[in-house]
Amino acid sequence: MVEPGLGKGSAGGRGAERGTRWERPALWRHSLNRPAAGQSRHWARGGPGSAQRRAGAGGPGGGPRRSEKSAGQRARDRAAWVSVPRRLRRRLPAHTMLWPLLLLLAAGEAQTTRPCFPGCQCEVETFGLFDSFSLTRVDCSGLGPHIVPVPIPLDTAHLDLSSNRLETVNESVLAGPGYTTLAGLDLSHNLLTRFSPTAFSRLRYLESLDLSHNGLAALPAESFTSSPLSDVNLSHNRLREVSVSAFATHSQGRALHVDLSHNLLHSLVPHPARASLPAPTIQSLNLAWNRLHTVPDLRDLPLRYLSLDGNPLAAIGPGAFEGLAGLTHLSLGSLQRLPQLVPYGFRELQGLQVLDLSSNPKLKWAGPEVFSGLGSLQELDLSGTGLVPLPEKLLLHLPALQSISVGQGVQCRRLVREGTYPRQPGSTPKVALHCIDTQELAAGGSDTL
Repeated sequence: MVEPGLGKGSAGGRGAERGTRWERPALWRHSLNRPAAGQSRHWARGGPGSAQRRAGAGGPGGGPRRSEKSAGQRARDRAAWVSVPRRLRRRLPAHTMLWPLLLLLAAGEAQTTRPCFPGCQCEVETFGLFDSFSLTRVDCSGLGPHIVPVPIPLDTAHLDLSSNRLETVNESVLAGPGYTTLAGLDLSHNLLTRFSPTAFSRLRYLESLDLSHNGLAALPAESFTSSPLSDVNLSHNRLREVSVSAFATHSQGRALHVDLSHNLLHSLVPHPARASLPAPTIQSLNLAWNRLHTVPDLRDLPLRYLSLDGNPLAAIGPGAFEGLAGLTHLSLGSLQRLPQLVPYGFRELQGLQVLDLSSNPKLKWAGPEVFSGLGSLQELDLSGTGLVPLPEKLLLHLPALQSISVGQGVQCRRLVREGTYPRQPGSTPKVALHCIDTQELAAGGSDTL
């Protein structure tokens, strides 16, 4: 017999699958007011004396027999396990207190729905002991511009207002009790051409903001000052010029990821040296597929990831990456105009570990000094370029290089050819690149460049 409400994945289901009669654990027997074998009914129903108080309701000397209970009482008893914690505090011995804690902890997170503003969907996620915490995700996408301002529950963590043909956003649109706890806001795929400088001023806990696929042509100064943002998506807009100061906030120290790809950007205004707010903590910046002819001035930003893919860069010369010694990943794929790499163009990037130059078929060598200064570079992607064969002295400028991608399915690894241990005093190991075409690996096609 399987207790109602328990499936095969539960303890009851497993007992049923073994072919044995499922026995309710002692803890649940007590909470359902049913004594275990050999146990007096006095303990289960509150102790001696309770039988006398119930003498008129059933058999002599004890409470009513199970068969004599009403259907309503049996139904209430069957569901009584839900309130186990309260009953445990009054009746159960201390050694049985561990059972409900294990059951509740094993329950983990749960998702339910709740009443919501007409047309919207509210999904509630509960977590913690006894489901003591809850967060609500509100989806009001695709309803039209009349939806704003929309009232939302007090515990709302994420609000989706995408695809509503919204043309502007101001402070009154994002006002209300539920907005004070908002951590994520999606305004993508609307018709936004502008927004008020104070539009997000009340969103004190906002971490993620999606404004992609709109018609924004400019960003107001200090647009996000009041919010502790960690992710801002402004891709697929019509931005032509953006000031780095627009992303400065009062809550410094949080890593910020900014996506400005697929815009019309021709320049980025650097952060002023004497600005009232410190430089924004942008660690990841996507500037792919814009109209940048030169590498923008990004000095003083704690950048670690930078993408300039698809821009019409004319040249990358010495000083192009000044002030970006902490950069670890740089992507320069599919550049539209770059004919060759200038020697010492990357020398400021002492911490760079990954460099992507793929999909530049017209790119030509200007000597191995192109990579001078890249002492930390480990991975280099040259697939789809005209940079093969590789210069013999390439590895002298890249002492930490481990792998190079030189074409579709062709991977080169650093290989020590001579000078293996034990090494003679004063000798240096000779290294080479061992390249393997993974598509011809079965035929044994490998070479050393």
